[in-house]
Amino acid sequence: MAAVRAYLDYNASAPLLGQAREAVVAALDGANPSSVHGEGRAARRIVEEARRRVAALANANPQHVVFTSGATEAAMTLLTPDWRMGKAALRFGRLYVCTADHPCLLGGGRFPAHQVTRIGVDGDGLLRLDELIASLAAHDREQGLALVAVHAANNETGVVQPLEEIASVVRAAGGVLVLDAVQAAGRIPLDMSKPCADYLILSAHKIGGPKGVGAIIAAADLMMPKPLVAGGGQEKGHRGGTENLAGIAGFGAAAAAVLEGLGSVDRVRNMRDRFEAALVELVPDAVIFGHAAPRLANTSFFAIPGLKAETAQIAFDLAGVALSAGSACSSGKVGPSHVLAAMGVDEIQGALRVSIGQETSVQDLELFRSALAGIASRRAGGSRAA
Repeated sequence: MAAVRAYLDYNASAPLLGQAREAVVAALDGANPSSVHGEGRAARRIVEEARRRVAALANANPQHVVFTSGATEAAMTLLTPDWRMGKAALRFGRLYVCTADHPCLLGGGRFPAHQVTRIGVDGDGLLRLDELIASLAAHDREQGLALVAVHAANNETGVVQPLEEIASVVRAAGGVLVLDAVQAAGRIPLDMSKPCADYLILSAHKIGGPKGVGAIIAAADLMMPKPLVAGGGQEKGHRGGTENLAGIAGFGAAAAAVLEGLGSVDRVRNMRDRFEAALVELVPDAVIFGHAAPRLANTSFFAIPGLKAETAQIAFDLAGVALSAGSACSSGKVGPSHVLAAMGVDEIQGALRVSIGQETSVQDLELFRSALAGIASRRAGGSRAA
């Protein structure tokens, strides 16, 4: 294993930011935020300051932020047929998801399988709006409202969905829109004050915060799902259990830091473009997926024909480069990418994902280039021997 290493797997988990680490450590000795004594009130102030900072990521009302244990719990909370509007029960008859969604959406949450409809994507990974329009037009309102859940930006390809168009289609059909903004938050602007999603899902560790904490951000508080975790009434009754004070504090600190860094996105894009230029130079037949669509500035998903992704990932790791063979959520499960399958891609032996951030250095990319050159050389040698 190489002594010098480059971490190029931010979409799996971004390195913990210094500001977040300091906030976590400072909050570790905090009291229960629900306690009414001075120590409890001090802990509550930490939670509410973090709530304000997380809300700012999407220009949202802090009172509409609900903290969870992560994005998966947030998705399971939102994806249910059973909701309430005030004290009145509200029913959703069907869930519409995207075939390229993260598994936590694609699985349908608390909806039974027969009440989940999957909407396809085109060859670039963009949601087929015509298919969504047709499906919502055929929706049986007598069974309940339509709930649509899609990703804002794909965790594998980095492709950014046409969010305004999707929101417009869902609103016109009288549906409710949930956006998985896990990869989008802190990387593209999000604004809940404009006609947008009704609910966002966020995760702290994707933006440099600690693992084990996420959030739901609602556009309004009139309508909320039946709680997944019931308990002592924390988070206004939307998520029971004593708040993860240290995790929430770190989440808030990370949110503030990445919001400031949004203005430096061009630097990240330039580094991504430099990486892809090196890839095409050293491996002319490499395939970069989703390159014709709008993408996150930090993400590249590619395949080297004739080379298994798992083999290449091990070679990169031994050379000191940490990257992914698809989604980190499928670690240890060797198989094709469901995202590429949804895009109609076949006859490849897997793909590799490079995802970077503000902390990525030129030296990191040089180490990648060196490792890639070695892999390309061995591949060429193997082809000649064959």
